Amino acid sequence: MTAIAVLGSTNMDLVAYVPKAPRLGETVTGRAFRTLPGGKGANQAVAAARSGGEVTMIGAVGTDEFGVRLRTALREAGVGTEGLRTVEGASGTAHITVDDEGGNSIIVIPGANGRVTGLEAGDEARIAAAGALLLQLELPMAAVLAGAQVARSNGVRTILTPAPAQPLPDRLLAATDLLVPNEHEAAALTGLTDPQQAAEALLQQVPRVVITLGAAGSLYAARGQDPFLVPAPRVRAVDSTAAGDTFVGALAVAVGEGRPMRTALAWASAAAALSVQRPGAQDSMPDRAEIEAAFAEPGSPA
Repeated sequence: MTAIAVLGSTNMDLVAYVPKAPRLGETVTGRAFRTLPGGKGANQAVAAARSGGEVTMIGAVGTDEFGVRLRTALREAGVGTEGLRTVEGASGTAHITVDDEGGNSIIVIPGANGRVTGLEAGDEARIAAAGALLLQLELPMAAVLAGAQVARSNGVRTILTPAPAQPLPDRLLAATDLLVPNEHEAAALTGLTDPQQAAEALLQQVPRVVITLGAAGSLYAARGQDPFLVPAPRVRAVDSTAAGDTFVGALAVAVGEGRPMRTALAWASAAAALSVQRPGAQDSMPDRAEIEAAFAEPGSPA
C-alpha cells in the first residue's frame, strides 16, 4: 500500500447551490445549502485514502464544532489524524457558491490553518515514513517550505498543488518533484496562457509538471521528454468542487504504485470525472473499486 503524508488545510465548506452565481451587488435565491468537510489538504488526503493509499494528515483544526466534524470525517475516510493538532479558536472555513453548470467560486477563511507555521513533534517522522508528501498553499508558506525540505532531505517525493496561486519561493521549487497546477494557476505562475508554453517555463524550475485542463484532460511535461496530453472522460458536471484535489490524491497513489505516468494520469482523470458528477467535496470522491471500474487504459505507455 502506498504511504502518503499530507501537510495541508482542513476547512468546513459552507456551500450554497444557485442557478447562476450572483454578480457584484446582486442578490439571488439559492436552491440548497450544505456544510461539508473540505480544505485542499484534507480533500487530497481523503482522495488518496479512498484510492487505496495509506494516508496520514498533518495540519490543524479549531476547538469549535467544525473541528470535531473535520477530524471525524478524516478518520471515517481511513486517514490517520495523529498529526492533526487542535488549536484554540475557529476551524478554517470555505464559503462556496456552486451554479447549475457545476462551476464554483470560493472564499477561504484560514482559521486554525493560519496557526500552522511549522512542523511539530512527530511531523518529520510522519513525512520521512511516507513515499510521497502532498502540499498545497492554504497553510502559511513557512510550514509548506518546512515540509518540503524535510521530504527532500529524506528522499520523499514531493507533489505540490500551487493553489491558491501565489509566487513560489525558490527553495520550495527546488524541493518539489512534481508540480500540479490547473491552467489558471500555471498562467499566474508564468504569465503564459498557453498550457504547453507554461509547462515549458515551469520545467526551468521543477523536473516534472502536470497541468490540469478541466474537461480537456491533463498535460504532462518532464525534462528530457516530449510532453503529452491525456484526455479526460466525457461526463456531465454537477459540481466541480474538489475535482482537482481528487485528481491529485488519486495520482499520488497511482504514481506510488509504479504505474507509468500516462496510465497514472488516466486513472486520476477517471477519479476526478466521477467526483464532478456528484455534489460536495469529500462526499463526491470515489473509492478504488469505482475508479477501477471507470478507468480506461490509455493506448500507449508513457
